[in-house]
Amino acid sequence: MAESARPQPPVSYRWAVLIFVSVAMAGNYYIYDSINALERIFIDHLGFSATQFGWLNSSYSLAAVLTLLVGGIIIDRIGTKKAILAFAMICLIGAAITAAHGSAATMIAGRTVLGLGAESMIVAVTTALAKWFKGKELSFAFGINLTIARLASVAADNSPTWASRAFYPKGPAGEPSWQRPLLIAVGAALLAVVCSLIYWGLESRAEKQYELGKAGQTDKLEFKGIFRYDLSYWLVVGLCFTFYSAIFPFRTFAIDFFTNKILAAHGGVAATEAARISSLKLAGSLNSLLPFSAMIATPLFGLLVDRVGKRAWFMMFGSLLLMPVYLMMAYSTVSLYVPVTLMGIAFSLIPAVMWPSVAYIVDQSRLGTAYALMTLIQQIGFFLLNLLIGSANDYAHAGLDNPGGYALGMWIFSVLGFVGMALSILLRLRETGPHAHGLETITTAHSASS
Repeated sequence: MAESARPQPPVSYRWAVLIFVSVAMAGNYYIYDSINALERIFIDHLGFSATQFGWLNSSYSLAAVLTLLVGGIIIDRIGTKKAILAFAMICLIGAAITAAHGSAATMIAGRTVLGLGAESMIVAVTTALAKWFKGKELSFAFGINLTIARLASVAADNSPTWASRAFYPKGPAGEPSWQRPLLIAVGAALLAVVCSLIYWGLESRAEKQYELGKAGQTDKLEFKGIFRYDLSYWLVVGLCFTFYSAIFPFRTFAIDFFTNKILAAHGGVAATEAARISSLKLAGSLNSLLPFSAMIATPLFGLLVDRVGKRAWFMMFGSLLLMPVYLMMAYSTVSLYVPVTLMGIAFSLIPAVMWPSVAYIVDQSRLGTAYALMTLIQQIGFFLLNLLIGSANDYAHAGLDNPGGYALGMWIFSVLGFVGMALSILLRLRETGPHAHGLETITTAHSASS
């Protein structure tokens, strides 16, 4: 059959591809977040310091930066089906190393390997979706892909509830297990490998029978010309750095903070073991509200902004919501659901506006480099803040016997919130002036009429 005579893949085939690559990507989301509920177990039973716990995610981010420097070269050379499987196997190796031994050095090594595989796998999955859905339902496919991946984050945060036997195999009064929850993450990595193999089969079969689109160009970081980007771009990058550095490193330590904050109101160090387990489950539920809210609200906020414009204004509003939440958590007696809800709205709103805004500021020919640079700087923020907050918690002796010790870390996050607010104000001033790029004015109606 001639190449030009091949039919397009049927809709059901494309959606089967979407499901399998999304579940594969969800595997590495679960692995990344699987340690969130284990901080106190690592500290109390493995002798970790909070700084060492912070290194578990900082090492991941360091590896991710190195991956971004390499860019999409490997994916371009070997293709998406081989790349997704190869990176899924690297994630499996990283998860297995992390679960192999309860020493800080071993776990940091495992998380470093995970960072090398997971970020590259996300790029490969994105490239594959562009191949299968470009010119069709690409935006919706990306939305479904992200929703499935964030479901894995919600599952990881709530693992003390649905996998309580893994955390406490001998019952609430027994010794907790650090390894069994990590073995669940190894299982998630195995699932990712299986789904990657199925995708290999689906793409190999489709290459023989159907006409496939060309994969989207992967983001390669090219340093030439990066300093010629407009000021608006750098303001968005700065906001990206401050916003994500205030969210994801917070999630690293949030379950331990929430658990001890809740326990402090129910007897503190004198609390029963049952109360400790109940508090851990509630803390996981609170932490999972962030990815859960983003799953639902981010696409809706995206639709809203497309209709009304005002992108810089929405980023400023999201930054305003984020500013007080950390100090409310540290000092206020209001329910933790209040600041977490405000954070969830900001976590849903700002990304829905921030990433698409770059496409209005940067020329299409340089967009891949712009996104790669923005993501690299984001990962540097993760690296620095995970270490800084871990060190702050150690310095202030934060824990159940001293819940006030978490305040120093909360102040650090708050400073990031204030800086983000300042950057968003500067961006709005620029985008309502003579150097605007249409962030405030361009809407779907405007695009349709132009």
